[in-house]
Amino acid sequence: MQPRADLYLDRARADSFGAAARVYDAHRPRYPDQLIDELLMQSPQAVLDVGAGTGIVSEQLVAKGVNVLAVEPDPRMADVARDKGIRVEIGTFESWDAAERRFDLVVFGSSFHWVNPDIALPKVHRLLTSGGRLALMWNRLSPTHPTHSDLAEIYRDYMDPGSSVFGGSPKDLVDTDRRTEQMIASITASGFTVEERTYPRDAHYSTQQWLDFAFTHSNHLVLAAGKASELRARLAERIGPRGVSVGGDTLLIVATRS
Repeated sequence: MQPRADLYLDRARADSFGAAARVYDAHRPRYPDQLIDELLMQSPQAVLDVGAGTGIVSEQLVAKGVNVLAVEPDPRMADVARDKGIRVEIGTFESWDAAERRFDLVVFGSSFHWVNPDIALPKVHRLLTSGGRLALMWNRLSPTHPTHSDLAEIYRDYMDPGSSVFGGSPKDLVDTDRRTEQMIASITASGFTVEERTYPRDAHYSTQQWLDFAFTHSNHLVLAAGKASELRARLAERIGPRGVSVGGDTLLIVATRS
């Protein structure tokens, strides 16, 4: 599920990833090769990866020979990216000093919801070269067997209703579409021409793999240790030995600087 637009205000969740940086890097899915190739069709010479985390997007771009600079607020996440040979500067995007550098492409890989859009969008517009592009992407994966509803009975004992990132109810889908529409309207109003693309995804996880992935998400990471352990055990029991089948897509919003 695409996270809510005001999530950047929840600093406990925003700052939760560093303690699990290595696990995060090991278990978060990468982005579709087709998506990466389409982003690079215009041969950008300078790319900025914002909220780069452990460098998942940066690594995919560097592998294609692209010159990437990453910006990441958490030094522990940045250390993982640096171990991959990625250039990283520490700071929140809102306060980071670009030092008059300009970029042909600015990417946010599952990170735009951690910045204040009222500050970030005008700043991206200033940083982009003429005709430069902003790319926002999210892997929106949801369990299909067992379903979100199958697991929701457990999640409601540990999180607020709807807090699970693994949505799937009709209301979740409506809310996600509404958030996307609102985001596109904000981007357009900031001086961009916007295009939306989706890339279908499906996969199967073993029970252990799914739980490792689930517990890289901030609403899981902020749970007290005892609660997290209890939640994990109950989910494992509910899922059983068959593992989790997953459907969904990767959302890409490409915005060209007018």
